[in-house]
Amino acid sequence: MTRLTLSLPDDLAVLLRREAQRRRTSVSGVAKRAIEEHLRVAADESARLPFAAIGRSGQRHTARNAERILSKEWRRARDR
Repeated sequence: MTRLTLSLPDDLAVLLRREAQRRRTSVSGVAKRAIEEHLRVAADESARLPFAAIGRSGQRHTARNAERILSKEWRRARDR
């Protein structure tokens, strides 16, 4: 694990310490979780699509092919 030093504005540092106290965890833990969420990366799992599986597409393999389908649709939208 890499150790980092961050410089924060005083008001942000106060909010960070308060959140750590509220959660009964370390400031480092709160900062790590916030960074993971911001970057949409979890330390031990791949990126998730929280909206996947909300509805039914009428196709049998939509979940299995979600990445391919989304990539195709995003390319199509970008090219418009």
